[in-house]
Amino acid sequence: MKQERLFPKVSISQKAARSLKNGHPWVYLDEISFQGDIADGSIVDCFEGSSWQGAGFYNSNSKIAVRIISRNSNDAFDYKFWYRRILYAVSYRKTVMPGDDFKCCRIIHGEADQIPGFTCDRYGDILVTEIACLGVELNKDVIYEALFAVFAEIGEPVKGIYERNELALRTKEGLDLYKGWYGGKDFSCITEITENGVKYSVDVENGQKTGFFLDQKYNRLAAARIAKDKNILDCFTHTGSFGLNCAYNGAKHVTSVDISAQAIEMAKANAIRNNLQDKIDYVCEDVFELLTSLSEKKDHSYDYIILDPPAFTKSRETVESAGRGYKEINLKAMKLLPRGGYLATCSCSHFMTDELFRKMLNAAARDASVSLRQIEARTQAPDHPILWNVPETDYLKFYIFQVV
Repeated sequence: MKQERLFPKVSISQKAARSLKNGHPWVYLDEISFQGDIADGSIVDCFEGSSWQGAGFYNSNSKIAVRIISRNSNDAFDYKFWYRRILYAVSYRKTVMPGDDFKCCRIIHGEADQIPGFTCDRYGDILVTEIACLGVELNKDVIYEALFAVFAEIGEPVKGIYERNELALRTKEGLDLYKGWYGGKDFSCITEITENGVKYSVDVENGQKTGFFLDQKYNRLAAARIAKDKNILDCFTHTGSFGLNCAYNGAKHVTSVDISAQAIEMAKANAIRNNLQDKIDYVCEDVFELLTSLSEKKDHSYDYIILDPPAFTKSRETVESAGRGYKEINLKAMKLLPRGGYLATCSCSHFMTDELFRKMLNAAARDASVSLRQIEARTQAPDHPILWNVPETDYLKFYIFQVV
């Protein structure tokens, strides 16, 4: 028997109801026709007419006014509910990230794990979280309690949770920006992980995102599979991960490039950590300028180029200009490579869709007078799951080609 609904009610449009029925978990503010006096961060019931459509976190400060957390009218949003959510997510990661990969992976991927606006990454016995939803912020104590409990029960207890709540999106939710150890703990923010056999030092306090880009794990492995005996140019290297994977798997030599001096120093330290310093040299330079300089010199000494740029666009309004940036670096790389050379290239922007990215690559190849022989077409690692009815969860495009 369905439980009595005790939550505040909001009335939503037919369009919003259709979207929820199709599995998309957001209700926009302009799709709500009526709501009473509701505290931001509260759980609300969404109705289209007299038909219940789901329950979610409400926030009048956000363009996304309701983030759905359940479409099961029997759910009670207590500790048991969050425990089940966490257990389901952890069990999924143990399946798709087996063995040592489970020790370093994303545990919660927001809407894809039905905990909207919440990210949790695992680095051994440390969890690092990001919260971009007021409702989750108000319920984080019980969510964290469930995280500690689930990991303890599988025999892999968590030492501490470091909160990286610095996202600009938090301000739109009416949330403060902060970071630090949850519960006043005081552990070292530097830890070591191993990915694909390569060791890295991870700074969970100051590193990018939660400390490391976990979503490219298997793409780095794919890129490394063809690296043996290659002379590689690794662009936008950040902490050196693509270059390190290639050197570890038999590359002749790797030149890794990044505009950030701090990133280059971290990458150098990781090379030493893996005894690969003699196979990699590091260049602190703007990748656009470097590729231009190599083109002007007609330098064709690299037979494998890897392009792993940051997101050039974070909105629909800037997609066109971002496309020009992606085309510029890919066109220059294609021109630099000898016939039969190899190119690994990607985009981590949701707004640069796969269709747009492929269109850009075709245009670059045409302008470079080359053909692209596809070796791999990949996306993010499965610990960052894609829900087909939530296109926002599909963001990473990764291709490997032979340029002929």
